[in-house]
Amino acid sequence: MGVIKSGKVVLVLSGRFAGKKAVVVRTFDDGTAEKKFGHALIAGVDRAPRKVTKSMSKAKVAKRSKVKPFLKYVNYTHLMPTRYSVDMDLKKMVDEGDVKSDATSVKKDLKKVFEERYMNQKDLKNEKKAAGNAYFFSRLRF
Repeated sequence: MGVIKSGKVVLVLSGRFAGKKAVVVRTFDDGTAEKKFGHALIAGVDRAPRKVTKSMSKAKVAKRSKVKPFLKYVNYTHLMPTRYSVDMDLKKMVDEGDVKSDATSVKKDLKKVFEERYMNQKDLKNEKKAAGNAYFFSRLRF
């Protein structure tokens, strides 16, 4: 699938995480031995951070900035690519063997990366990447 590449922000269309945003970590265009169809490993936001204002205390900002991640293998037909992409390097952190055996530790690492990126959005210089980052962490309204 030419459109779905790693780093692309996608919407999950069906299943438990339907309507959630995710980033493609790795693609499997030809499938694997277990899954003989094109699919992708995605890391997404199950619970997005809540709105923060300047008048809130640091403790309240920290509490409202929590992100709950998820990790999943999804068929290409259940993904809708967006025009946004995010430059998070998740391939090194999310190893395939770890996903199957030790998913909880991988999710904890993902949570740290997502929360750090959410808190440091203003440091992104590239306008296109900043827009993708802001879109990824906002709640999908429909």
